[in-house]
Amino acid sequence: MSRTLPHPTREQIELPLVLDCLSDPIRLAIVYQLAQQERVSSELRCGDFNGLSGKSNLTYHFAKLRDCGLMQTRVAGTNRFMRLRRDDLEARFPGLLDAVLKSAAKDAEKLKLAPVCDVVEAG
Repeated sequence: MSRTLPHPTREQIELPLVLDCLSDPIRLAIVYQLAQQERVSSELRCGDFNGLSGKSNLTYHFAKLRDCGLMQTRVAGTNRFMRLRRDDLEARFPGLLDAVLKSAAKDAEKLKLAPVCDVVEAG
């Protein structure tokens, strides 16, 4: 039995909420890591982010990312799989996600992000 978690529709994604969500270093690191993995796998599991923080703290950040529309979460059994909502974000705010990810890549060491991020441009 799979559960469906609530997500905003494309039209419900609001810029102030997205920007506020991205202002947190852990949430930015989650988005950065999701973007980094897009070529290999469009989804990552909750456990793939354990190096960023504790489980309860990550659960909070995953919910914030989902609620603002940056991330889609799919529940399958006991696993939760996350992916960026790149198409929806690009449709609402063209170029925003790529700009944020490129800026984060420049500051990766200071932000304690993975050292290399091959940003996949929408298109």
